[in-house]
Amino acid sequence: MVKRKPKNLVQKLSTQVVPACGVDSASKAELLKIMERLAIVRAESYNKLGSIRHWGMDWHKAYPEVRSFRSPESLNLPSKLMEWIVSDVAKAILAGQAATIANLKKHIWNRYKGEKNEKVRKQCLEKLKSTAFLDDSFLHRIVRKEFQRGHTFVGNQIVYQPDGYSCKRVNRHVYLLELAGLTRGKRIKIKVCSNRKISGQIRVVFDKNLEQFEIHFLVNFGEYTKDSGAINTEVGIDKGYTEAFIDSQGTEHGPGLGKLLTQKSNRITNKNRNRGKLFALSRNLKQHDPAKSARILKNNLTRKTENKRYNKDQSAIASLIGFASKSLFEEKFLKIYAEDLTQPIKNKRQSKAMSGKLNSWVKGYLRDSLEKWASWSNSTITEVAASYTSQVDSVTGTLLGKRDSDTFTRFTGVVLQADLNAALNILARGTDKEINRYMKADEIQAVLLRRTARFLKGLGKSLTDAVELGWLDPKHTKNSTFKELVNGS
Repeated sequence: MVKRKPKNLVQKLSTQVVPACGVDSASKAELLKIMERLAIVRAESYNKLGSIRHWGMDWHKAYPEVRSFRSPESLNLPSKLMEWIVSDVAKAILAGQAATIANLKKHIWNRYKGEKNEKVRKQCLEKLKSTAFLDDSFLHRIVRKEFQRGHTFVGNQIVYQPDGYSCKRVNRHVYLLELAGLTRGKRIKIKVCSNRKISGQIRVVFDKNLEQFEIHFLVNFGEYTKDSGAINTEVGIDKGYTEAFIDSQGTEHGPGLGKLLTQKSNRITNKNRNRGKLFALSRNLKQHDPAKSARILKNNLTRKTENKRYNKDQSAIASLIGFASKSLFEEKFLKIYAEDLTQPIKNKRQSKAMSGKLNSWVKGYLRDSLEKWASWSNSTITEVAASYTSQVDSVTGTLLGKRDSDTFTRFTGVVLQADLNAALNILARGTDKEINRYMKADEIQAVLLRRTARFLKGLGKSLTDAVELGWLDPKHTKNSTFKELVNGS
C-alpha cells in the first residue's frame, strides 16, 4: 500500500550555486568552446521561438522546430547538448509569456470592470493561453504592447541533464564532475567545491567577472508541514527601506536593511567620483604622456575589484532579506497581504542622492524572497494595490492625516508609526470589496474620497472644511470626484 503525503506537506526547493575549484586549461578551453557554439543556438532559438506565432507552445516540440533550420552537425555539437539548451530557451520564453499574462490582467480589468464582467475576464485569460487571442483585436493589441520579442546575448551557459554527466565524491567537500564534451566517449573532468552531491539538471556557468566556472543545481532542503492550528492566520506587511518588512502586528523583520543600502549607495557614489577624476586625468595626459595615460586606464579604471565588492554587498543584502522573510514565515501566518510594487513610480522627481538610494532599493529581492519562503511554508501571498496605503488613516480608513518620514499624524493629533499604519491598511485592503489590485491610482483615490466625505459628514464637516483645517492634503482637490462631492452632484 502506497502512503500518501499529507496535503500540508511541502518540499523546500531552492537553487544552489557552487564554484568549480579545479579546471585544467584543456577542460576550460573545451567548455568555453561549447558555450560559444551554444550561444549561436540560444540566439537563433530565441529569434525563432520568441515570436507571437509560437505563443503557448509545447516546449517538448521546440527542438524539432529549431533543428529544421539549424542542425547540431553544422556547429559540431552533440545532439543532446543542443536539445537541452533549446528546451531551456523554450521554458524561458514560456515563463516570459506567463509574466506578460500576469501584467495584462490589469489591462483586462480596466476594460471589463465589475462583477458583471467576471465571465468575460475569464474568457480573455483562457484565450491568452494559446494563439486564440489573435482573433480578439483588444487582446492582440495589448499583447503586442506588453510582450517583448525574445532576444538573448547569453553565451556563457551549458545545460546538462543527468544523462550528460556523472558526479563522484573525492573528499568531504569536493566532488568530481565528468561532463559530456565535444568528443564522443570522452568526458570533461572538473572538481567542484560542494557540501552535497550534485544531481538533477545542472547549469554550468562561466562568471566573466570572477573568471571561474559555477554549477547551478536544484536542492531539496527538506520538507515542511504547516501547522493547521496556527493562530495568526492573516497579516499585512509593508515593504520598507529602513527595515525589510513590518507586519500589521508591529513586528519588524530585517532591521538594518536601509543602513546596508545607504552604505552601498554612498560607496558607489564616492568611487565613481574618484574614477571620474582619474579618467579626466588620463584623458588630459593622453597627448603628452600616453604611457602614463595607458597605465592609469589599465591599473586604476578596471572593474574587477569593484565587481567583487558589488557582489559582496549584494550577497549581504540578499542574506539579510532572506533572514527577514524567514522570521516572517516562522510566525506561521497562513495568508499574507503585500503591496504590488511591480509598476515603476512615474512623474516623481527626487534629488540625485535620494534617487541613488531608491535605485539600490531591492524591491525585486523582497518579492522573490517572500515567494520562495511562502512556497516553502505552504502559505499564500496576495498582492494588493499599493496606491495610498501610506496616506490612509488605518483607524478610520480615510485620507485624513499626514505622513512625514516615519510618522503618520492623524487629524486628531495622535501620532502613529508610519510603516505600521501602512501595514494595517494593506491588511484591510486585502479584503476590501471596492478596491482591487488592478485599479488605477485615481480610481482608488476616488473611492477613498467618498469614504472620507461620509466620515466627515458624521462629524458635521465637509471636504472643503477638512482642507482648510489641514486634515486633508490639498492635492486631493485636483481629483474630479472631490469636485463632484463638494458640488453635491
